[in-house]
Amino acid sequence: MHFSERIKALQASPIRRLIPYADSARAMGKKVYHLNIGQPDIKTPGEYFEAIRNFRVETIAYVASQGLPELREAISGYYHSWNIPYSPDEICVTNGGSEALSLAVQVICDPGDEILIPEPFYANYNAFAETALAHVVPIPTRAEEGFHLPPERVIEELITPRTRAILISNPNNPTGTVSTADELNTLAGLAKKYDLFLIADEVYREFTYPQSGLSGGDSEPFTSLGHLDDIRERVIMVDSISKRYSACGARIGCLAIKNADFIAQTLKLCQARLCVSTLEQVGAAALYQKTSAQYLADVNKEYRARRDTLYSALKEIDGVVCSKPRGAFYIMAGLPVDDSEKFIVWMLQNFDINGETMMGAPGSGFYSVPNRGRNEIRLAYVLKQEALVKAAAILKSAIAAYPGRLEAVRA
Repeated sequence: MHFSERIKALQASPIRRLIPYADSARAMGKKVYHLNIGQPDIKTPGEYFEAIRNFRVETIAYVASQGLPELREAISGYYHSWNIPYSPDEICVTNGGSEALSLAVQVICDPGDEILIPEPFYANYNAFAETALAHVVPIPTRAEEGFHLPPERVIEELITPRTRAILISNPNNPTGTVSTADELNTLAGLAKKYDLFLIADEVYREFTYPQSGLSGGDSEPFTSLGHLDDIRERVIMVDSISKRYSACGARIGCLAIKNADFIAQTLKLCQARLCVSTLEQVGAAALYQKTSAQYLADVNKEYRARRDTLYSALKEIDGVVCSKPRGAFYIMAGLPVDDSEKFIVWMLQNFDINGETMMGAPGSGFYSVPNRGRNEIRLAYVLKQEALVKAAAILKSAIAAYPGRLEAVRA
């Protein structure tokens, strides 16, 4: 039977492919602390459910392919509150941030084209490129430098005539790094020089945390690529309600850009898939319109406390190397093990403390360069602090007992 080259090029999700091992562990009666996936336990605001309960129509019909006008108006208002001036006509509602990313790549890439992405990066970026028969070109970053961008010349050397865009996650998944204004200005300069788009995945925009030792006080303000006036027609903004409002299952995202031609081309793809769920858009509009600023402030405070708890616990584990993240809700840590994927499977199959074990995401799944990240693990602090303390204690004991333990973390 024939299968397309497109589908054969895709790899199974490195984050989700270990789920059967977790299922098996639970079947054996183990409790598994899931730090492997960015699924928050924070409550979704009640306004979402109330809006859907109060929605009364006799027929659930198709709505505009670009999205409900009231939702695009609400998203526009949200962006204006961040001093990012998108109008409703410059916004397309999508099936989550994932579809927004996929649409962006399809609009700008022909087969064989290239997208530069700082590595490590969200594993599905590879899938979005491959479904368009495009290629990811990794921009190397180093844990020792907090996974910040390398010098401009390093990035510039990677640009070829097939380069169409630079994609950046800010705050970053999986590292928790927050890009500086200087870094974003460097990318802006390269975009103008080489006629590139900049894809800005900012779904964790609300989740940045003060950190001592930075110039100008305890923190630097979050800078968005959408704040840079002279490149707004090049910035493809990707967003989602999944993390902001803890509504991952609602599957509502958006793509925004101050470029009428780009929106017109994107709308062709939106029309081909007809529309995004009407009910979910109604609920999402209520989230943007009615969720209090206090909700977001409280969630930020909670994630910051969880970050501090997990980071402190990791620093007490012999051989673990990590930096304190400034954003999102992930920590990328180096472990003194031969292979983090083997280690995670071993924990699920062979290790527990009083019937409890834990699960992270193998670091290699966030790299496109072979063998990079083999000893790294991404941990999502999406559980309550007491659960994070237990998970870290399990991790500490597991590392000590693991047959493939190393004396030191390999670079």
